[in-house]
Amino acid sequence: MSAAHDIHAGHHQGGHGHHDDGPHSTFSGYMTGFILSIILTAIPFWLVMSDIITNRTTAVMVLGGFAVVQVLVHMVCFLHMNGKIEGGWTLLSTIFTIIFVAIGIAGTLWVMFHMNTNMMPEHTMPTAPAVQSAPATHTP
Repeated sequence: MSAAHDIHAGHHQGGHGHHDDGPHSTFSGYMTGFILSIILTAIPFWLVMSDIITNRTTAVMVLGGFAVVQVLVHMVCFLHMNGKIEGGWTLLSTIFTIIFVAIGIAGTLWVMFHMNTNMMPEHTMPTAPAVQSAPATHTP
């Protein structure tokens, strides 16, 4: 046997062949995520369908809040993202991606709004001239 084989064979002795670095999927973890996802979908659906929130801006903010919480639940329960995996690089790259996308969306909306405001001239629509009708004649 070679020295490399002896080192490799010694690595698996003593029960150290299983690394406990990454997350492990459990049935209870998936069920927790599933139940939270159902709740975080049902509450906004109920709020919209029963017209609980009448102000549109408030409704958008509340529904957006529920959407953000649901994304976080999916990231933690189903994608198993936390600060410990791969030295935190997965979470760090996700945060960078979220910031990058938010800047891109905000910049796009800002440019579109200002282009619409500054580039579109105000046109007044000409009105059609009033057509005068001849007086009605009464014939017996």
